[in-house]
Amino acid sequence: MSKTFDAIFIGAGQSGPFLAADFANAGHKVALIERAHLGGTCVNDGCTPTKTMVASARAAHLARRGGDFGVNVPGPISVDMKAVKRRKDEVVNASVTSLSNWLGGPENLTLIEGEAKFTGTKQITVNGETLTAEKIFINTGARARIPDWAGIETIPYLTNTSIMDLDELPEHLVVVGGNYVGLEFAQMFRRFGSEVTVIEHGNRLAKKEDPDISSAIADIVANEDIEVLYDTSDISLQPSGTGFTLTLKVGGAERQLEGSHLLLAIGRVPNTDALDPEAAGIEMDKSGHIPADEHLRTNVPGIFALGDVNGRGAFTHTSYNEYEIVKDNLLSGGNRSLAGRIMTYAMYIDPPLGRAGLNETQAREQGREVLVASMPMSQVSRAKERSETQGLMKVVVDANSKRIIGASILGIEGDEVVQTLLAYMASDVPYTVLTQTMQIHPTVTELLPTLLGKLEPLSS
Repeated sequence: MSKTFDAIFIGAGQSGPFLAADFANAGHKVALIERAHLGGTCVNDGCTPTKTMVASARAAHLARRGGDFGVNVPGPISVDMKAVKRRKDEVVNASVTSLSNWLGGPENLTLIEGEAKFTGTKQITVNGETLTAEKIFINTGARARIPDWAGIETIPYLTNTSIMDLDELPEHLVVVGGNYVGLEFAQMFRRFGSEVTVIEHGNRLAKKEDPDISSAIADIVANEDIEVLYDTSDISLQPSGTGFTLTLKVGGAERQLEGSHLLLAIGRVPNTDALDPEAAGIEMDKSGHIPADEHLRTNVPGIFALGDVNGRGAFTHTSYNEYEIVKDNLLSGGNRSLAGRIMTYAMYIDPPLGRAGLNETQAREQGREVLVASMPMSQVSRAKERSETQGLMKVVVDANSKRIIGASILGIEGDEVVQTLLAYMASDVPYTVLTQTMQIHPTVTELLPTLLGKLEPLSS
């Protein structure tokens, strides 16, 4: 015998719980299914824990730099990894407990712990029970991709999830992947005191960014004595002593590395395999994502895909934005969509990279007539006052409309500063509105008018 609901929400990440609660509070009978942890990646092994640990790593870094500011810290700086983990766990547990308590409020909401699987168009099974609903929302997220390298099964490798459980300092952490996740952990553990090597398949770090931004990121990494190996291939592994030996080719030449811990940060795969969406007639792409239209609808009427699982952005804020769109459309009679959404994100190395809209490379690929300006953070008073002058600011403007269409802010508070530019982009006003606006001194944002004053046509 099946249980019937008005709506079923599969996955308790950054869309599912809030949407489920809103539906329940609107009088609908709903079920929220989660197989592991409330809050999804962000709360459990993404944003919340990593940024908590990044804060600990920055504290250690600043303590070592005390002399630069006339502050003498006696003795060598040491890091207590058990205390770091304990602090991280406390922050995570507080977030999960708060979410759990909040979800216990709506009386029309049934929270089910288990693995959901489609068995029909509007039918799923979980814990041996059959559930049906006219509306089903998929918010199952993604997980770390595991490669099929020779010997990988012989090594107790780490992912962004399992590395959170470390309460010991790795002697030599080898990070495979030179992008956001890999670089954040690489810098973090270097600051904790580990030797760190980053292995990158391509010829530069953060390859989705403009070459000058990638180069500046590489300088930041190099300044912290993190070794980076580029143009790598043919990786194989085998146990060695208390760690492992990694054999690979670097620029075609064979090399071996001895490491104590291995972190895999080479991408994410959607959590759709156990869900069996095809049993409901739901289309998937070759990577396992569930395509959704601009209103987050799948090809099956009444079934929606939100968050990482739809391949439209693997970020907490993109998932939450999709929750807001669906909520407004289905519960408030709105007509919001993803059309015109300006992609924005950050890389939380220190200093951070804040990104919004198009970069120069993407503008070139689109054949757009644009103006580009950049300036080093060493020209920013706030950066000089804090002795944190690494990085640069860069902006892209449409030459015809004078609208800001993209920005890359790599430097102190770059993740905050870029959102000022994002607001002007979303407001659809010419960049001159910003250049004519008085700014507070001394801040990083006050240099945006100066930056825009350097705009020049994109060189061919």
